[in-house]
Amino acid sequence: MGPDVIIHNAVSLDGRITNFPADLEAYYGLAARWNPDAILFGSETVLCAVRDNPALEVPPDHEDAFRPPDGSPDTRPLLVIADSRGKVRCWDAIRKWPYMRDVLALCSESTPKEYLDYLAERKIGTIIAGKDRIDMRAGMDALHTQHGVATVRVDSGGTLNSVMLATGLVTEVSVLIHPFLAGGEPGPTVFDPKKAGMGGLQVPLTLKSHEVLGTGLLWARYTVGSPQSGSD
Repeated sequence: MGPDVIIHNAVSLDGRITNFPADLEAYYGLAARWNPDAILFGSETVLCAVRDNPALEVPPDHEDAFRPPDGSPDTRPLLVIADSRGKVRCWDAIRKWPYMRDVLALCSESTPKEYLDYLAERKIGTIIAGKDRIDMRAGMDALHTQHGVATVRVDSGGTLNSVMLATGLVTEVSVLIHPFLAGGEPGPTVFDPKKAGMGGLQVPLTLKSHEVLGTGLLWARYTVGSPQSGSD
């Protein structure tokens, strides 16, 4: 049995996950309530972070707030990046982030050997799951059995969210809805099964709870039904 998987996203009222001023303090404050053992990013999310902030630096005066006191067990989560194609090349910079205790790559048997050697040289832990693409169910099982991960929070976009929902492992979808109409292109969105190669995927949700925050944000949490095939 694998870990519980929670998808957590900040969205605009018209369903965008970019192109609006997200309240990151509220977003991460709520995200911490699950106390996850691992946080899962897709490679595209990391590459967007690189594009928006090439240095990937954290202000020094914030670092101590995320590190455990000396002599205490390190309860920070693992940062897991799904990267079957070997695109992420900024691991040394990511390791400087104070939010996590360590980093881990999630790859497949089709991941280029050159990239796997690159990870090994940098002593990046690696899980190989799946042949042509990452088998997320097997990957989550490995996180659970090899690293003791009981709860995973997915901080990513519609492609990885769709893949995770298709596994049937996601137990909750959380969205922090902002009072803002972003406009522009219709994507990226929280759920994009077409881009994930499973265009007919549909997932029923049941409202678990909702809360209106003082700044006008709406936090909605949903339990997840069984994924099903719909019309493309």
